[in-house]
Amino acid sequence: MTGEPLTIVLVEDNPDHAELVLRTMESFSVANRVVHLEDGEVALDYLYGRGAYAGSSPHTLPHLVLLDLRLPKVSGLEVLRQIKEDRELRRLPVVVLTTSDADRDVALAYEHHANGYLTKPVDFGEFSRMLKDLGFFWLAWNRCPW
Repeated sequence: MTGEPLTIVLVEDNPDHAELVLRTMESFSVANRVVHLEDGEVALDYLYGRGAYAGSSPHTLPHLVLLDLRLPKVSGLEVLRQIKEDRELRRLPVVVLTTSDADRDVALAYEHHANGYLTKPVDFGEFSRMLKDLGFFWLAWNRCPW
């Protein structure tokens, strides 16, 4: 990383899960900014700089997207598909962070080129450790091409 501010986009419709992720990321100082978006349609608008995000300050892509699968308006799998089929967005790391541990969901996420798939642990301590490790891997240790 180049020392620039680090941004994570969290696409999560469950307010309790979102709050848990936001607090955990904040407590570990994993990112400078976490943008919470509550549905798939808004996530796509944010990433493409359209709708409510059109014409605002210069649009920069996040360093990581944490994406739930079960979202209103546009599903997480559809958001993932659109990101990975777009020439400008496809290099964006997208990690599925969901409650589903169904083999079918895991397979579909990877078929749509997810960079990782994490099932949310029920235990708060495990969840916190997982998010800390996830953040440090993708934002500190991993090298990105941009």
